[in-house]
Amino acid sequence: MLRYLTRDQVALAAALVLPPAVCALLLPFRDRMSNTNAALVLVVVVVAVAVLGHRPAGALAALSAAVWFDFFLTRPYERFAITKSADIVTAVLLLAVGVAVSQLAARTRELKVIAITDDDYLAQIHHTARMVESAAGPDAVVDHVRRQLVGLLGLSGCRFEYGTLIGHPPRLMDDGSIAWGRRHWDADRDGLPPEEVELRVSRGGRFHGRFLLQGAPGATPPLAARLVAVTLANQVGAAYESVSPVRA
Repeated sequence: MLRYLTRDQVALAAALVLPPAVCALLLPFRDRMSNTNAALVLVVVVVAVAVLGHRPAGALAALSAAVWFDFFLTRPYERFAITKSADIVTAVLLLAVGVAVSQLAARTRELKVIAITDDDYLAQIHHTARMVESAAGPDAVVDHVRRQLVGLLGLSGCRFEYGTLIGHPPRLMDDGSIAWGRRHWDADRDGLPPEEVELRVSRGGRFHGRFLLQGAPGATPPLAARLVAVTLANQVGAAYESVSPVRA
């Protein structure tokens, strides 16, 4: 069953299960361990859940930790009640610190993903630029970029069309936005339009062709990916210009 669960689903389950489980493990020591030390142990659990999953999982783990800390480790035991003001402060701080630390841990995870993604984008641009510099034929560069675009934008299909512009399909612009006649298309929210999207290949004012991109259902490529796609198309234009200033 676990192989069918996503990482975030596992984190949510851990947020519910781990805090009471750890509190249960601390039961034999609750008369000898200060509640502050017990709370610190639970903060570690919250951080572990937040690193594993997303912000909601971390926040849920912090709430769960505070609740079970009250139930298992504060007097009166096995009741959702706290009589000592010091224990109330500890429980509130556990919740507040747990939420704050979980947000930081989740943000760190997001930044790591962004860094990895940015490195991948740069690698793709560099690889294509090396192909152009090595005097690989334009058709080879086109085929290479076509495959890159499928993975980069999460496309269900991509083809390259030579010749003059025909029709008025949605167009991926240089700034990563999508122009579709007079419509305002929010690519960050809605992804690519259901129709083929045009990505023009030109260089020095000369039009060489266009990629026609077919978005996959549910795919929402971020702005950074769309900008990389525009850069790759420009490199295809450079490949054509390196062969001849005018396509025969």
